Amino acid sequence: MPVEFNHTIVHARDNRESARFFTELLGLDITTEWGPFIAVALSNGVTLDFATVPEDSITPQHYAFLVSEEEFDAAYALITRRGIEHYADPHRRRPGTINHNDGGRGVYFTDPSGHAMELITVPYGGWPA
Repeated sequence: MPVEFNHTIVHARDNRESARFFTELLGLDITTEWGPFIAVALSNGVTLDFATVPEDSITPQHYAFLVSEEEFDAAYALITRRGIEHYADPHRRRPGTINHNDGGRGVYFTDPSGHAMELITVPYGGWPA
């Protein structure tokens, strides 16, 4: 069997708030709730399992998502409508805008628990020839 990435646990101040933020932003659904986890499945079968933990034990992580142009448009409209701080770069030097790398678009922002989120429409380095 080939090795596949299956799931990751995303620490959150409030697992329901973080899962809802993510599902609303990307038009996804909560797929499973069990134990301390609220799972959101991505189109490739990977799940993000949100778990509530004490805020002082959350280490901000970076999560990047490859999305379609239409998904990017919808998510970016929600980001701007809600007044979510966002940047064209991971160093936060270009606030309030997006980037145009590798023939696509990208944006950086944080989720309710402080994780660095990134949406891109083209993989880094561009699409394979």
